[in-house]
Amino acid sequence: MEIVLPEKTYEIIVKRHALDSVGEWIASLWQNKKIAIISDEHVFPIYGKKIKQQLADYEVCHYTVPAGESSKSLKMANNLYDFLADQQFTRSDAVIALGGGVVGDLASFVASTYMRGIAFVQIPTSLLAQVDSSIGGKTAVNSSMAKNMIGTFAQPDGVLIDPETLNTLPELRVREGIAEIIKCGAISDASLWQDLEKLTGIQDLLDHSEAIILKALQVKKTVVEEDEFDNGSRLLLNFGHTIGHAIENTAGYGKISHGEAVAIGMVKISQTAEEKNLSPAGITNKIMAMNQKYQLPIEYQPWNAEEFYSAITHDKKARGNSLNIILLEDIGKAYIQKIKLTEIKDFL
Repeated sequence: MEIVLPEKTYEIIVKRHALDSVGEWIASLWQNKKIAIISDEHVFPIYGKKIKQQLADYEVCHYTVPAGESSKSLKMANNLYDFLADQQFTRSDAVIALGGGVVGDLASFVASTYMRGIAFVQIPTSLLAQVDSSIGGKTAVNSSMAKNMIGTFAQPDGVLIDPETLNTLPELRVREGIAEIIKCGAISDASLWQDLEKLTGIQDLLDHSEAIILKALQVKKTVVEEDEFDNGSRLLLNFGHTIGHAIENTAGYGKISHGEAVAIGMVKISQTAEEKNLSPAGITNKIMAMNQKYQLPIEYQPWNAEEFYSAITHDKKARGNSLNIILLEDIGKAYIQKIKLTEIKDFL
Protein backbone atom coordinates (compact mmCIF):
# COMPACT_ATOMS: atom_id res chain seq x y z
CA MET A 1 0.00 0.00 0.00
CA GLU A 2 1.29 3.48 -0.87
CA ILE A 3 0.65 6.74 0.94
CA VAL A 4 0.73 9.42 -1.75
CA LEU A 5 1.14 13.00 -0.51
CA PRO A 6 2.10 16.22 -2.31
CA GLU A 7 5.68 16.20 -1.03
CA LYS A 8 6.27 12.53 -0.31
CA THR A 9 5.18 9.04 -1.27
CA TYR A 10 6.06 6.02 0.83
CA GLU A 11 5.19 2.36 0.98
CA ILE A 12 3.55 0.32 3.71
CA ILE A 13 4.36 -3.38 3.60
CA VAL A 14 2.09 -5.79 5.47
CA LYS A 15 3.56 -9.28 5.36
CA ARG A 16 3.96 -12.17 7.76
CA HIS A 17 7.62 -12.80 8.64
CA ALA A 18 8.55 -9.42 7.12
CA LEU A 19 11.16 -8.99 9.89
CA ASP A 20 13.18 -11.73 8.20
CA SER A 21 13.88 -9.33 5.32
CA VAL A 22 14.45 -6.03 7.14
CA GLY A 23 17.98 -5.79 5.71
CA GLU A 24 16.74 -5.92 2.12
CA TRP A 25 14.01 -3.41 2.90
CA ILE A 26 16.38 -0.91 4.49
CA ALA A 27 18.85 -1.32 1.61
CA SER A 28 16.07 -0.39 -0.82
CA LEU A 29 15.50 2.84 1.11
CA TRP A 30 18.86 3.99 2.48
CA GLN A 31 22.54 3.86 1.61
CA ASN A 32 25.59 5.08 3.54
CA LYS A 33 23.76 6.05 6.71
CA LYS A 34 24.37 5.54 10.39
CA ILE A 35 21.25 3.99 11.85
CA ALA A 36 19.91 4.30 15.40
CA ILE A 37 17.32 1.72 16.41
CA ILE A 38 15.05 3.25 19.05
CA SER A 39 13.01 0.66 20.91
CA ASP A 40 11.84 -0.21 24.41
CA GLU A 41 12.98 -2.64 27.06
CA HIS A 42 10.31 -5.20 26.14
CA VAL A 43 10.54 -5.16 22.34
CA PHE A 44 14.27 -4.82 21.70
CA PRO A 45 15.25 -8.08 23.47
CA ILE A 46 12.79 -9.95 21.22
CA TYR A 47 13.57 -8.42 17.82
CA GLY A 48 16.57 -6.12 18.15
CA LYS A 49 19.35 -8.68 17.66
CA LYS A 50 17.68 -10.13 14.53
CA ILE A 51 17.37 -6.67 12.98
CA LYS A 52 20.90 -5.57 13.87
CA GLN A 53 22.32 -8.75 12.31
CA GLN A 54 20.58 -7.88 9.05
CA LEU A 55 22.10 -4.40 9.04
CA ALA A 56 25.73 -5.55 9.04
CA ASP A 57 26.56 -3.18 6.16
CA TYR A 58 25.57 -0.17 8.27
CA GLU A 59 26.96 1.44 11.38
CA VAL A 60 24.15 0.64 13.83
CA CYS A 61 23.54 1.65 17.43
CA HIS A 62 20.47 1.30 19.61
CA TYR A 63 18.75 3.00 22.51
CA THR A 64 16.03 1.38 24.62
CA VAL A 65 13.55 3.38 26.67
CA PRO A 66 11.34 2.14 29.51
CA ALA A 67 8.13 0.58 28.21
CA GLY A 68 4.98 2.62 28.71
CA GLU A 69 3.40 6.00 28.15
CA SER A 70 5.70 7.78 30.60
CA SER A 71 8.52 7.54 28.03
CA LYS A 72 6.63 9.88 25.69
CA SER A 73 8.14 12.96 27.31
CA LEU A 74 10.41 15.88 26.51
CA LYS A 75 12.84 14.52 29.09
CA MET A 76 13.17 11.25 27.20
CA ALA A 77 13.37 13.09 23.88
CA ASN A 78 16.25 15.13 25.27
CA ASN A 79 18.02 11.93 26.34
CA LEU A 80 17.71 10.69 22.77
CA TYR A 81 19.02 13.96 21.31
CA ASP A 82 22.07 13.62 23.54
CA PHE A 83 22.50 10.00 22.49
CA LEU A 84 22.36 10.83 18.77
CA ALA A 85 24.80 13.70 19.26
CA ASP A 86 27.19 11.44 21.21
CA GLN A 87 27.02 8.96 18.32
CA GLN A 88 27.87 11.86 15.97
CA PHE A 89 24.68 11.55 13.97
CA THR A 90 24.29 14.12 11.22
CA ARG A 91 21.41 15.12 8.97
CA SER A 92 22.37 12.33 6.56
CA ASP A 93 21.73 9.60 9.16
CA ALA A 94 18.53 7.84 10.17
CA VAL A 95 16.34 6.28 12.85
CA ILE A 96 14.38 3.04 12.98
CA ALA A 97 11.39 3.17 15.34
CA LEU A 98 10.96 -0.42 16.56
CA GLY A 99 8.05 -0.94 18.91
CA GLY A 100 4.50 0.07 19.71
CA GLY A 101 2.80 3.43 19.57
CA VAL A 102 4.83 5.04 22.36
CA VAL A 103 8.15 4.20 20.72
CA GLY A 104 6.83 5.14 17.29
CA ASP A 105 5.57 8.54 18.43
CA LEU A 106 8.70 9.28 20.48
CA ALA A 107 11.29 8.08 17.96
CA SER A 108 9.62 9.82 15.03
CA PHE A 109 9.33 13.05 17.05
CA VAL A 110 13.02 12.89 17.88
CA ALA A 111 13.94 12.12 14.26
CA SER A 112 11.78 14.94 12.94
CA THR A 113 13.35 17.52 15.27
CA TYR A 114 16.97 16.40 15.63
CA MET A 115 19.03 18.77 13.43
CA ARG A 116 15.69 19.96 11.99
CA GLY A 117 14.85 16.50 10.77
CA ILE A 118 16.53 13.24 9.81
CA ALA A 119 15.12 10.22 7.99
CA PHE A 120 13.20 7.53 9.84
CA VAL A 121 11.12 4.42 9.26
CA GLN A 122 8.52 2.69 11.37
CA ILE A 123 8.53 -1.00 12.30
CA PRO A 124 5.42 -1.19 14.50
CA THR A 125 5.16 -4.28 16.68
CA SER A 126 1.80 -3.66 18.39
CA LEU A 127 -1.61 -3.89 16.77
CA LEU A 128 -2.43 -0.31 17.77
CA ALA A 129 0.67 0.99 16.03
CA GLN A 130 0.16 -1.23 12.99
CA VAL A 131 -3.36 -0.01 12.27
CA ASP A 132 -3.02 3.58 13.44
CA SER A 133 -0.07 5.48 14.84
CA SER A 134 2.73 4.25 12.55
CA ILE A 135 1.28 5.85 9.41
CA GLY A 136 0.17 9.35 8.60
CA GLY A 137 3.14 11.31 9.90
CA LYS A 138 1.91 12.45 13.31
CA THR A 139 4.70 12.53 15.90
CA ALA A 140 4.34 13.63 19.51
CA VAL A 141 5.28 13.55 23.14
CA ASN A 142 2.98 14.27 26.05
CA SER A 143 3.06 17.28 28.33
CA SER A 144 1.84 17.48 31.90
CA MET A 145 -1.27 19.22 30.54
CA ALA A 146 -2.35 16.97 27.69
CA LYS A 147 -1.56 13.90 25.64
CA ASN A 148 0.34 14.48 22.37
CA MET A 149 0.50 18.24 22.98
CA ILE A 150 4.04 18.64 21.62
CA GLY A 151 4.60 17.24 18.15
CA THR A 152 5.24 17.59 14.45
CA PHE A 153 3.95 16.32 11.14
CA ALA A 154 6.75 14.26 9.59
CA GLN A 155 6.32 11.35 7.21
CA PRO A 156 8.45 8.20 7.47
CA ASP A 157 10.41 6.80 4.54
CA GLY A 158 8.46 3.56 4.91
CA VAL A 159 6.49 1.32 7.26
CA LEU A 160 7.08 -2.42 7.66
CA ILE A 161 4.32 -4.40 9.39
CA ASP A 162 4.83 -8.01 10.40
CA PRO A 163 1.62 -9.46 11.91
CA GLU A 164 3.72 -12.23 13.48
CA THR A 165 4.86 -9.71 16.12
CA LEU A 166 1.32 -9.78 17.52
CA ASN A 167 2.03 -13.27 18.85
CA THR A 168 4.36 -11.80 21.48
CA LEU A 169 1.90 -9.12 22.61
CA PRO A 170 0.06 -9.31 25.93
CA GLU A 171 -3.67 -9.64 25.28
CA LEU A 172 -4.30 -6.17 26.73
CA ARG A 173 -2.20 -4.68 23.92
CA VAL A 174 -4.07 -6.70 21.31
CA ARG A 175 -7.40 -5.49 22.69
CA GLU A 176 -6.40 -1.85 22.60
CA GLY A 177 -5.43 -2.18 18.94
CA ILE A 178 -8.82 -3.72 18.22
CA ALA A 179 -10.43 -0.54 19.61
CA GLU A 180 -8.85 1.44 16.78
CA ILE A 181 -10.02 -1.15 14.25
CA ILE A 182 -13.57 -0.85 15.61
CA LYS A 183 -13.25 2.91 15.22
CA CYS A 184 -12.19 2.55 11.58
CA GLY A 185 -15.18 0.39 10.81
CA ALA A 186 -17.53 2.73 12.65
CA ILE A 187 -16.44 5.90 10.87
CA SER A 188 -15.74 4.72 7.35
CA ASP A 189 -16.04 1.03 6.47
CA ALA A 190 -19.23 -0.87 7.13
CA SER A 191 -17.70 -4.01 5.55
CA LEU A 192 -14.87 -3.93 8.10
CA TRP A 193 -17.51 -3.64 10.84
CA GLN A 194 -19.29 -6.66 9.37
CA ASP A 195 -16.01 -8.59 9.33
CA LEU A 196 -15.58 -7.85 13.03
CA GLU A 197 -19.13 -9.07 13.67
CA LYS A 198 -18.45 -12.34 11.81
CA LEU A 199 -15.18 -13.13 13.56
CA THR A 200 -15.61 -15.21 16.70
CA GLY A 201 -13.27 -13.19 18.92
CA ILE A 202 -9.72 -12.02 19.52
CA GLN A 203 -7.91 -15.17 18.36
CA ASP A 204 -9.99 -15.36 15.19
CA LEU A 205 -9.08 -11.75 14.46
CA LEU A 206 -5.39 -12.54 14.93
CA ASP A 207 -5.72 -15.49 12.55
CA HIS A 208 -7.05 -13.05 9.92
CA SER A 209 -4.86 -10.12 10.96
CA GLU A 210 -3.33 -9.33 7.55
CA ALA A 211 -6.71 -8.71 5.92
CA ILE A 212 -8.07 -6.80 8.93
CA ILE A 213 -4.94 -4.62 9.22
CA LEU A 214 -5.08 -3.76 5.52
CA LYS A 215 -8.74 -2.73 5.73
CA ALA A 216 -8.08 -0.51 8.75
CA LEU A 217 -5.04 1.01 7.03
CA GLN A 218 -7.12 1.77 3.94
CA VAL A 219 -9.41 3.93 6.08
CA LYS A 220 -6.48 5.88 7.44
CA LYS A 221 -4.74 6.12 4.06
CA THR A 222 -7.81 7.73 2.51
CA VAL A 223 -8.18 10.49 5.09
CA VAL A 224 -4.44 11.14 5.41
CA GLU A 225 -4.13 11.63 1.66
CA GLU A 226 -7.13 13.97 1.69
CA ASP A 227 -6.01 15.94 4.74
CA GLU A 228 -2.37 15.46 5.71
CA PHE A 229 -2.32 18.20 8.34
CA ASP A 230 -5.50 17.34 10.23
CA ASN A 231 -7.68 20.32 9.36
CA GLY A 232 -10.58 18.58 7.65
CA SER A 233 -11.59 14.98 6.99
CA ARG A 234 -8.67 13.54 8.96
CA LEU A 235 -10.43 14.76 12.07
CA LEU A 236 -12.82 11.83 11.57
CA LEU A 237 -10.08 9.56 12.95
CA ASN A 238 -10.63 11.27 16.31
CA PHE A 239 -13.92 9.47 16.95
CA GLY A 240 -13.87 8.56 20.64
CA HIS A 241 -10.55 10.32 21.17
CA THR A 242 -11.64 13.65 22.69
CA ILE A 243 -13.16 11.98 25.72
CA GLY A 244 -10.66 9.11 25.53
CA HIS A 245 -7.65 11.42 25.81
CA ALA A 246 -9.30 13.20 28.75
CA ILE A 247 -9.73 9.87 30.52
CA GLU A 248 -6.09 8.95 29.88
CA ASN A 249 -4.85 12.31 31.09
CA THR A 250 -6.84 12.44 34.31
CA ALA A 251 -6.24 8.77 35.15
CA GLY A 252 -2.50 9.33 34.80
CA TYR A 253 -0.67 8.12 31.73
CA GLY A 254 -0.38 4.35 31.66
CA LYS A 255 -3.21 3.72 34.17
CA ILE A 256 -5.65 2.98 31.38
CA SER A 257 -4.58 2.01 27.89
CA HIS A 258 -5.19 4.29 24.92
CA GLY A 259 -7.44 1.73 23.26
CA GLU A 260 -9.51 1.19 26.38
CA ALA A 261 -9.99 4.95 26.76
CA VAL A 262 -11.00 5.31 23.09
CA ALA A 263 -13.47 2.42 23.45
CA ILE A 264 -15.13 4.21 26.38
CA GLY A 265 -14.99 7.53 24.53
CA MET A 266 -16.84 6.08 21.52
CA VAL A 267 -19.61 4.81 23.78
CA LYS A 268 -19.94 7.97 25.85
CA ILE A 269 -20.04 10.47 23.00
CA SER A 270 -22.52 8.31 21.07
CA GLN A 271 -24.86 8.03 24.06
CA THR A 272 -25.25 11.80 24.27
CA ALA A 273 -25.41 12.16 20.49
CA GLU A 274 -28.36 9.75 20.47
CA GLU A 275 -30.10 11.75 23.20
CA LYS A 276 -29.63 14.94 21.14
CA ASN A 277 -30.80 13.21 17.92
CA LEU A 278 -27.35 13.79 16.41
CA SER A 279 -26.83 10.04 15.87
CA PRO A 280 -29.40 7.34 15.08
CA ALA A 281 -31.13 5.39 17.83
CA GLY A 282 -29.40 2.15 18.68
CA ILE A 283 -25.92 3.18 17.51
CA THR A 284 -24.52 3.15 21.04
CA ASN A 285 -25.77 -0.39 21.69
CA LYS A 286 -23.94 -1.56 18.55
CA ILE A 287 -20.68 0.01 19.75
CA MET A 288 -21.13 -1.40 23.24
CA ALA A 289 -21.77 -4.88 21.88
CA MET A 290 -18.69 -4.71 19.67
CA ASN A 291 -16.52 -3.49 22.56
CA GLN A 292 -17.75 -6.28 24.80
CA LYS A 293 -17.20 -8.90 22.11
CA TYR A 294 -13.51 -7.96 22.03
CA GLN A 295 -13.26 -7.52 25.82
CA LEU A 296 -13.06 -3.74 25.75
CA PRO A 297 -14.65 -1.56 28.45
CA ILE A 298 -17.84 0.45 27.96
CA GLU A 299 -17.61 2.66 31.04
CA TYR A 300 -15.07 4.25 33.37
CA GLN A 301 -15.06 4.96 37.08
CA PRO A 302 -14.67 7.32 38.81
CA TRP A 303 -16.31 9.61 36.26
CA ASN A 304 -15.22 13.20 36.94
CA ALA A 305 -16.77 15.50 34.33
CA GLU A 306 -15.03 18.61 35.64
CA GLU A 307 -11.59 17.02 35.43
CA PHE A 308 -12.34 15.72 31.94
CA TYR A 309 -13.52 19.16 30.81
CA SER A 310 -10.34 20.75 32.12
CA ALA A 311 -8.28 18.21 30.17
CA ILE A 312 -10.29 18.79 26.99
CA THR A 313 -9.71 22.56 27.12
CA HIS A 314 -6.01 21.78 26.65
CA ASP A 315 -6.61 19.23 23.90
CA LYS A 316 -4.94 20.07 20.59
CA LYS A 317 -8.27 19.45 18.82
CA ALA A 318 -9.72 22.57 20.43
CA ARG A 319 -9.78 25.64 18.19
CA GLY A 320 -10.17 28.83 20.21
CA ASN A 321 -13.58 28.63 21.85
CA SER A 322 -14.82 25.81 19.65
CA LEU A 323 -14.26 22.09 19.35
CA ASN A 324 -14.81 19.63 16.52
CA ILE A 325 -16.34 16.39 17.73
CA ILE A 326 -16.89 13.29 15.63
CA LEU A 327 -20.30 11.64 15.57
CA LEU A 328 -21.80 8.74 13.63
CA GLU A 329 -24.48 9.13 10.99
CA ASP A 330 -24.53 5.34 10.70
CA ILE A 331 -22.09 2.47 11.05
CA GLY A 332 -19.51 3.21 8.38
CA LYS A 333 -20.30 6.91 8.10
CA ALA A 334 -19.16 9.70 10.43
CA TYR A 335 -19.34 13.47 10.37
CA ILE A 336 -17.72 16.45 12.05
CA GLN A 337 -19.86 18.51 14.40
CA LYS A 338 -18.50 21.88 15.48
CA ILE A 339 -19.61 22.90 18.97
CA LYS A 340 -18.73 25.59 21.47
CA LEU A 341 -16.02 24.36 23.78
CA THR A 342 -18.36 24.64 26.77
CA GLU A 343 -20.93 22.40 25.03
CA ILE A 344 -18.65 19.39 25.41
CA LYS A 345 -19.83 19.36 29.04
CA ASP A 346 -23.12 17.96 27.74
CA PHE A 347 -21.26 14.92 26.48
CA LEU A 348 -19.43 14.23 29.74
